Amino acid sequence: MPATTDDAHTLTALRGDVISFRGDPFADGLDASMVVDRDALVCMRDGHILSVGPAAVGLPSLPEGTPVEHLSGALITAGFVDTHAHYPQLPIIGARGLPLLDWLERHTFPAEQAYANIDYAREMARLYFAENLGNGITTASVFCTVHPESVDALFEVSHALGLRTVAGKVLMDRHAPAALLDTAQSGYDQSRDLLERWHGRGRQRYAITPRFAVSSSPAQLEAAASLWREHPDCHVQSHLSENLQEVARVRQLFPQARDYLDVYDRHGLVGPRAIYAHGVHLEEREFARCHESDTALAHCPTSNLFLGSGLFDLASATRRDRPVRVGLGTDIGAGTSFSMLQTMDEAGKVSQLRGHALTAGHALYLATLGGARALHLDDRIGRVAPGMEADLVVLDLHSTPLMRARMTHVDTLDEALAVLMTLGDDRAVRATWVAGVKRHERERMPPAH
Repeated sequence: MPATTDDAHTLTALRGDVISFRGDPFADGLDASMVVDRDALVCMRDGHILSVGPAAVGLPSLPEGTPVEHLSGALITAGFVDTHAHYPQLPIIGARGLPLLDWLERHTFPAEQAYANIDYAREMARLYFAENLGNGITTASVFCTVHPESVDALFEVSHALGLRTVAGKVLMDRHAPAALLDTAQSGYDQSRDLLERWHGRGRQRYAITPRFAVSSSPAQLEAAASLWREHPDCHVQSHLSENLQEVARVRQLFPQARDYLDVYDRHGLVGPRAIYAHGVHLEEREFARCHESDTALAHCPTSNLFLGSGLFDLASATRRDRPVRVGLGTDIGAGTSFSMLQTMDEAGKVSQLRGHALTAGHALYLATLGGARALHLDDRIGRVAPGMEADLVVLDLHSTPLMRARMTHVDTLDEALAVLMTLGDDRAVRATWVAGVKRHERERMPPAH
């Protein structure tokens, strides 16, 4: 995995155009929310951003010998935040042809059984984070498997790289192969041990992780909520209203619940630092309850399209009178790409099909500060601003011959972002900085002929 040996304690500076956010463009509009600093200097030390300001002002005040990397033809923005992914599903990306519940049974459950082997889990974790870094993802909320070994492996690799990762052991005590089942008590005990070992260690954060209501009994959901009450500063993650067949199955299993979200609500699993993936088929009551309880949603467009699950209603989720925290998720491996640029593009297409345009600026917000807010980490990540953790991605506006040619017809930053979102992929990620250390640098592109 490409990485530099830069010392995070050394003052380092990047010079280039910076784009970030000071607020929520869905609530306040892009003009009031998006911050663009042309020819800016971003200074970093001890894993944090010290200052952001005009290069003409900042350069003369730098101590002699300070390394300054000049990034022409690129945009510097906050590292991408992936609010939902399954690292054990790398071996089944692209397994086509089945809706959610059948896809889980045919592909997911067999693949996840291998993660009882910690050496295999480490190998997949290394591959997973290499792909994340190559795509500018510096924070991710990740499902492991039912095996504690899968959690230890993921956190070990993340901790060594200095990444900020939210993750947890899947809880699943019914409706799955015997090799993947725990019990309400064993799931609680193993999750507690993992939480105590990893939560708050470096930049690692633990997420209590019932897979979804179908595969967790009421007793297991109650145990998960009990663990959250005992450790209220950790996270909760699960799935919600992804597929109509799944919604119907939950209705059968929990007939007393008003709707799918109410299953989790009745068991004490909604609130700040709870994030639910998909939410494709939510009713208005559920959106309102997410807003009221400060529960977040992870929008996973490539996965929802790949499995035919449906079209997430982003406009309803972000309604100004009762906004819900929303971030973007790759949902690897039902999701089809590690690229947050491609994920942004697919989110735009889903919004178009829903009858609402999604600007590139709004999409970039979802991939950065929006994702940080969804995980309640926006006091630390998601913006390029003094005091924030120095997680940055450098996006190349001329990363391919086609993009280079297309940019010659661009007149505004908004248009440049739209082209980047439409044509960009991992080749557009020139470099990824994690806590002030460059952890990925793309090979130099050949000159245009």
